[in-house]
Amino acid sequence: MSNVIEQIESQIAKLSSKAVKKNTGTIRTVADGVAKLDGLSDVMYNEMVQFPGGAIGIALNLEEDEVGCVVLGDVAQLKEGDEVATTGKLLSVPVGKALLGRVVDALGRPVDGKGPIDAKETYPVEKIAPGIMVRKSVNQPLFTGIMAIDSMIPIGRGQRELIIGDRGTGKTTICIDTIINQARINKVGLASGAKDFRPVYSIYVAVGQKQSNVVRTIAALEAAGALEYTVIVSAPAADNPANQYLAPFSGAAIGEWFMENGMDALIVYDDLSKHAVAYRQISLILKRPSGREAYPGDVFYLHSRLLERAARLDGKGSLTALPVIETQAGDVSAYIPTNVISITDGQIFLETDLFNQGIRPAVSVGLSVSRVGSSAQIKVTKQVGGKLKGELAQFRELAAFAQFGSDLDAKTKAQLDRGARIVELFKQPQLNPLAIEMQAAILWALQKNYFDSIDTKQVVAAANSLKDYLTTRKADLLASIRNEAKLSDAIEAGLKASADEWKATFAAKK
Repeated sequence: MSNVIEQIESQIAKLSSKAVKKNTGTIRTVADGVAKLDGLSDVMYNEMVQFPGGAIGIALNLEEDEVGCVVLGDVAQLKEGDEVATTGKLLSVPVGKALLGRVVDALGRPVDGKGPIDAKETYPVEKIAPGIMVRKSVNQPLFTGIMAIDSMIPIGRGQRELIIGDRGTGKTTICIDTIINQARINKVGLASGAKDFRPVYSIYVAVGQKQSNVVRTIAALEAAGALEYTVIVSAPAADNPANQYLAPFSGAAIGEWFMENGMDALIVYDDLSKHAVAYRQISLILKRPSGREAYPGDVFYLHSRLLERAARLDGKGSLTALPVIETQAGDVSAYIPTNVISITDGQIFLETDLFNQGIRPAVSVGLSVSRVGSSAQIKVTKQVGGKLKGELAQFRELAAFAQFGSDLDAKTKAQLDRGARIVELFKQPQLNPLAIEMQAAILWALQKNYFDSIDTKQVVAAANSLKDYLTTRKADLLASIRNEAKLSDAIEAGLKASADEWKATFAAKK
C-alpha cells in the first residue's frame, strides 16, 4: 500500500501548475501547397509551423489578419479548420560529413533508401552571408578538369562562376565533370599524404529536373567514384514548388558547414531558372504583387542572398558556387539571366552553334569571362596558356571574315591554322576531366608547335596519343609538374625529350 502512495506522491511532485504559452491557429484555406492561417499572432518570418499529420510549413507572408504559409509535405491530408501551432524554430537542415555519398530532399531527409543519416549538427536554411571583413581574396585554383576553362576562364575557391546557355548545350556536363575532377584530385592528394592538401567536397543541387536525369547524374558520379565526396540535394519537377524553392538554400547550408569548419566545398545549383519559376509560383499563390515577366519584385534578392553565401573566409574554408541558368534562344539579356550575371564573378557561356558544330564543350571565348582571372591559376598554366584566349578570339574574328574572301595572305592563313588547331585541341569528351599537369603538358606541346605539322582533322587523335604516351611512360614527369606547379628548366627539358620521342612514334604510326 505504501508503495502505491509513494508512486502517487512522486507523480504529484512532477506536476507543474505553470501556464504554458502556446501560439496556435487554424487553417483558413489550403490550396496548391499554400495554406492561409488564422490566429498565429506571434509567428516569425521563416518560422516552422506544425501542421496535423506531421507536415511542416514555413511562414512567408505575415499580413494584418492572416499568415501565408507554404507547406512542405502532403497537402492532401490538410483541411480547413485544422489546428496549427508555431514551433519557435527557424527551418534547419542536418549538416556534416555524414551526408557525403547520400541523396537528400530539400529538408535534408534521405531519399536514397540507404537508411537514416547520423548528422550531429543542423544549420539554418536561411543565413546572412559573410561580411566583407571576414572574406579573403580568391587566389586558390579550383580545377574543373576542362582544358578550355582551366586555361582561359579559371575558377578560384570561393568564386561564383555562372554557367549559362540554351537547353542541351552541356551545362550540367561541365558541372558533373568538375565534381568528378575534385574527387580525382582528392584521391591523389590524400594518397600523397601532403600536409597542406585540402580536399574539395561537392554539393549538387538538382532543382526542377526530371527524376530520370537526377538518377543518371547519380549513376555517373558513382561510376567515376565521386559520390563518396558528394552530397546530392534533389527537388525534382514532381516535387511541390516549396521544396524546389528551398533546395538551393538547404544545399548552401550544407556547404557552409564545410566552409565554417576549415574545409573547401563546391556547390552546383542546377538550375536557378527553374528555382526562380518555383518562387514565382509560390509568390503568385500568396498574392504577392507580380513585376517584370510576372516574377515578384524580390527575385533578385532571392538569388543574391543565396549566391553571396559563397566565399573564401579568413582563417576558415571556402564555398565555391557554380549556378546554372538556362537561356531561351541565346537571350542573355532576359530578366533572370541578367540578374544572375550581375551577382556572379563571371560566366561561362555555352553556344548552341558551337555545340552543333561538334565543338564540345561549346564554350564561347568571346562572351565567357572570369573576373578573378589569372590569380586563380597556378604558374605552369599561366606559362603555357597565357596567350590562348587572345589567339582564339582573334581566330574567331578572322574566321568570320575569311569565309568571304578566298585569297588570304600567309600570316592570316597561319593564324587561321593555329586557331583551328587550338579549337580541335580543346575538344573533350564528357565525364573525362583532365589533370592539370596533363593539360599543361599538352598546351606546352601546342605552344612549341608540335601540332603544327599534323593535319587539323588528326589533332584530336594526336592529343589522345600524347596523353596515352605521357600517362604510360612519363608518370614521373607529370608528377613533378603537379608538385612544382611551374615550368623549371628540368621540366622543360623533360617535356622536350618526351614530345620529340612521341612525335617520332606518332609520325611512324601514320
